[in-house]
Amino acid sequence: MALDIKSLSFTRQILPIIAVLGLVLAAFYILSSQPDRELSDPDREPPRAPEALANAARVAGSGVVEPSSELVQIGSALSGLVTGVFVRPGERVSEGQTLFTVDDRQVRAQLREAEAAIGEARAAIAEAQSAEATASRQLALYRSVDDPAAVSRSEVIRAEGEASTAAERLRLARARLDAAQARAASARTEIGRLTVRAPIAGEILAVNIRKGEYVSTMGGGGSQPFIEMGQTQPMHVRIDIDEEQAPRIALGEPATVSPRGAADQQVKASFVRAEPLVVPKRSLTNSAAERVDVRVLQVIYELPAGATGDAGIFRVGQQVDAYIPARQVR
Repeated sequence: MALDIKSLSFTRQILPIIAVLGLVLAAFYILSSQPDRELSDPDREPPRAPEALANAARVAGSGVVEPSSELVQIGSALSGLVTGVFVRPGERVSEGQTLFTVDDRQVRAQLREAEAAIGEARAAIAEAQSAEATASRQLALYRSVDDPAAVSRSEVIRAEGEASTAAERLRLARARLDAAQARAASARTEIGRLTVRAPIAGEILAVNIRKGEYVSTMGGGGSQPFIEMGQTQPMHVRIDIDEEQAPRIALGEPATVSPRGAADQQVKASFVRAEPLVVPKRSLTNSAAERVDVRVLQVIYELPAGATGDAGIFRVGQQVDAYIPARQVR
């Protein structure tokens, strides 16, 4: 039996077929777009309060591990080419130890010029002293003659002028010596400034320069410090407490601290101090519910020795979660 296309009705035959196909496609789309409801462990373990504070009043905060000296960012007093880097990350240095050096050839040339000027000035001083002594003796001889007819007045005046000139030459030579010595001292100071030394004893945390690179004292706001170091024995953790929760914190009480994403590894940190200035929040946790338009009280705690170092669970710059007992309200 042949299908007569002309006898087909759009509203009674074709439209119902299109509706049925649309329902089938919609059902398939809905079923395929259903979320996976299978339960699984979270990628990162969420923070949790310690058992001692599970049912007690507490204040929570996030923080960052830092050296007990705070982070010391080493720069250079003078611009130039790096001629040597003598430390590596992880190395411990003593106060005054050389970290890196900057090219000092030009300054050393200036020092040699100043030292040559010192020698020249000393020779001029010796010559001026000899001339002054001769002029002084000649003048004294003329003045010691009792007979006015033996020495004319003009000769006495000439001798006085020569003595005065010799004295001025001596003062000028001594002034030139002082200037040359000042230039030499300035050059030695510049040479010392081109050798960058450790301001404190501590651990090198980062080295951002290499031999042959150019260091500038005019670095922009986003430029990295040349070397970062600090005292990592012991380590501190700087905890940010929301300004709304700051009045509740029990200052002086120990804090329970755990690395971000490892809530099962908790340690007790001892109270060090609370910063006197409430500052805008800068340490972010990347939480979706986190507010950044708040100010925080920064509280410093000392981590136990066994939790830091090569065998510890904390590193400088690491984010942590902290729980602190709340003040008892009477």
